[in-house]
Amino acid sequence: MSDYTNRWKTVSVSVEEGIAWVTLNRPEKRNAMSPTLNREMIDVLETIELDQDAKVLVLTGAGESFSAGMDLKEYFREIDASPEIVQVKVRRDASTWQWKLLRNYAKPTIAMVNGWCFGGAFSPLVACDLAIASDDAVFGLSEINWGIPPGNLVSKAMADTVGHRKALYYIMTGETFTGREAAEMGLINQSVSLDELRETTRKLAMTLRDKNPVVLRAAKIGFKLSRELTWEQNEEYLYAKLDQAQLIDPEHGREQGMKQFLDEKSIKPGLQSYRRTE
Repeated sequence: MSDYTNRWKTVSVSVEEGIAWVTLNRPEKRNAMSPTLNREMIDVLETIELDQDAKVLVLTGAGESFSAGMDLKEYFREIDASPEIVQVKVRRDASTWQWKLLRNYAKPTIAMVNGWCFGGAFSPLVACDLAIASDDAVFGLSEINWGIPPGNLVSKAMADTVGHRKALYYIMTGETFTGREAAEMGLINQSVSLDELRETTRKLAMTLRDKNPVVLRAAKIGFKLSRELTWEQNEEYLYAKLDQAQLIDPEHGREQGMKQFLDEKSIKPGLQSYRRTE
């Protein structure tokens, strides 16, 4: 079993039942994302991606918040006084983990929103494949209230998940909304009571854990990239992903699934998965 005890200063990681629980660990700052946290999260994601014990990654926050967004003091006021090249590095670190790594991560990812989720936290929230929040979690894009538009790719994250009018309403007013409202507008998959949040997330993670990882990766990345291609480009790309998955899949999932469905009559596709062989 992988042991990451005290490996990082601002992030805690535990791997249980094939699930890597990655927790932003600055509860005294509502898990605001500092330059240090951003640097550490790059290492966390790259480390977990290669960990054979970790099949699914769950991102959450310590204490009563998912993340309050960027740390205003460390990320803005202190960095603003630094040389321009330092600002470039700090911005690159933030983007690297918050969406570049997470969006096409090799393993399935779930955001578990346990409380406050503000501003810059929308980037990793949407970059995760799936998201579950507590009913009373508080979401908000408050940047307009202190003189700047949403940073990083927050506006892109909203545009990709929430309807045009809803997205602009919250971007332009800075008003907050709940986990229930986030689920209704499609920002997250589901909201549940806080005391059910971890177990609901665990069950979803276990479902993903038991899928064929090669096929699951091809399916999720194919979907995400297909949003940016034409129909003609998609036909070529998605068939290529299908062929690629069959070529590199050590389980030969398609062969096993067809055999169990057509020959053995032992499964019903759409109702159950084929029996995986390790």
